[in-house]
Amino acid sequence: MAFDQNYIEELKDRVGLADLVGRRVKLKRQGREWSGLCPFHDEKSPSFTINEQKGFYHCFGCGAHGTAIDFVMHTEGLAFPDAMERLSASVGMVPPAPDPDAGRRQEARQRLGDVLEQATAWFEQQLAGPAGAGARSYLQGRGLDRTTIEHFRLGFAPAGGDRLKAAFLARGHTADALEEVGLVRRPDDGRESYDFFRDRVMFPIADRRGKIIAFGGRALGEARAKYLNSPESAVFDKGRTLYNLAGAREAAHQAGTIIVAEGYMDVIALHRAGVRHAVAPLGTALTEGQMAELWRLAPEPVLCFDGDAAGARAARRAGERALEALRPGRSLGFVALPTGEDPDSLLAKRGPGALRELLAAPRPLVDVLWEAALDGRNLDTPERRAGLRRDLGQLAGQIPDEAVKTYYRDHFRSRLDQLFGAARATPKFGRERRPGGPLWKDVRQTHRRYNLEREGDPREPVLLAVPLNHPEMLEDPAIFEVFCDLHLNTPVLDRLHGLIIETLATVPTLDVEHLRHNLIDEDLVDVLDAMTNRARGQFPSYVYSDASLDAARQGWDDARARHGQKDLEADLRAAEVAYGDDMSDANWARLNAVRGELDRVRRGVA
Repeated sequence: MAFDQNYIEELKDRVGLADLVGRRVKLKRQGREWSGLCPFHDEKSPSFTINEQKGFYHCFGCGAHGTAIDFVMHTEGLAFPDAMERLSASVGMVPPAPDPDAGRRQEARQRLGDVLEQATAWFEQQLAGPAGAGARSYLQGRGLDRTTIEHFRLGFAPAGGDRLKAAFLARGHTADALEEVGLVRRPDDGRESYDFFRDRVMFPIADRRGKIIAFGGRALGEARAKYLNSPESAVFDKGRTLYNLAGAREAAHQAGTIIVAEGYMDVIALHRAGVRHAVAPLGTALTEGQMAELWRLAPEPVLCFDGDAAGARAARRAGERALEALRPGRSLGFVALPTGEDPDSLLAKRGPGALRELLAAPRPLVDVLWEAALDGRNLDTPERRAGLRRDLGQLAGQIPDEAVKTYYRDHFRSRLDQLFGAARATPKFGRERRPGGPLWKDVRQTHRRYNLEREGDPREPVLLAVPLNHPEMLEDPAIFEVFCDLHLNTPVLDRLHGLIIETLATVPTLDVEHLRHNLIDEDLVDVLDAMTNRARGQFPSYVYSDASLDAARQGWDDARARHGQKDLEADLRAAEVAYGDDMSDANWARLNAVRGELDRVRRGVA
């Protein structure tokens, strides 16, 4: 008994494979893939990889290979129907019952696909023939040459009521099949069906595998709708489809990003400028399903919208819609074209280099949300300022990931303080003016609040304090990589850790004073001061700058090992619980792997 293949493909598309596997295996991003210890055999070094873009995992050690459904079947010992049910529930889908007619429906979908492919060829023929002279003139006026037209398989739907319908009925296709894929429309009053697209330049729309599933048509004459898309069908889900996705996949993989333009012609203009990794939604606001498609190809897709009010609104809507799906390493970037320009016009006026230069410097999502929140607001009363603070807090509150939510709230708070001029009461005790900043602080209060040896894991402050006092350590690529991989549980330390990494992404050597003077958040300045020679005495002597580099590195390595031991102990408890719940071979292998790694760390620390 077969299952609906379309449902299976949609389920695999919606499930984040790295997220699924990451619940059982500690994963680390390596380029555009993820790697970790294989859950199917005991190993000491990672040989298990996940390719999110292609939707499969592979182990180079034991040869395990499969999709999300295979992973659930093999790790949980489930049969195929049960694995489908488990995965479906995790993404809010309802699996269909095994259907003896699924094979027949698959054949029907294949026939519809054949109709759409033949329609694409027919539209291409019409564009090349006498009827397509006006359409060819329009495309040439937009700067498209024959190579570009052929690459995107552009065509023309001639004027008239039923030219396509007549041609396809003559080939043996049924009117029902043409209606089902949206090539003809039947009036409500019972009259004969007629061609859906008439006197329009045609843009074939393909799925991620390159199969034609729908069309977009641009009117050449007077029409109620300038652009018209096929209605949804058994093969076309508008909210999960992106124009040129199949054509952009490989280029996006190579570029490490993907560009989202507003429409068909924008994508084609970007292609002409050498930007081959561009896609577009189908005339509507970017949906959650389309964002999921984008994030499978790149961690931070770049949205390139026209430089007008409509483009700004589209950017704001996309940013707000993305909030519930944000997580570490996943966001959106934004490029606003000059006022009144779209990719096509900018390319014509300033050339490909100007367009590529803009795309290379996207603005972060947090800035777009901030500017949208301020747009048109009068902030001349305390109540209005409080309203802005409330609205920004509500935006950040939509983010489910706690770490990302915290960073957004901190960022908004800092910018609000800058905007309104943060002020505190003058302290009663010793005053210290922060260089370059307007705030006053009580030194005794600072040291009382941030006695870092007593707050949380005492090793965590050391892991930051040593490289802050010995910044040359981080010039060693191996040490810097280990430093970047630290997971700090104290929120304020985690924030400082992230800012240090961001700083070193733009400068070769860490300058602590420069870092200090550029910190907006006073809490972070206090913590930084407590870790350096300004507050000498809280940490062992090897932490401070007058200790030798060898002593500092040895002390840091020891603190890191002990800190890692704590994480491994937590992993061991989780592995023991997982094995207690499900005594599978995979859980047993995972338990043994964590035990072995913890033993090695304990021997090294002892």
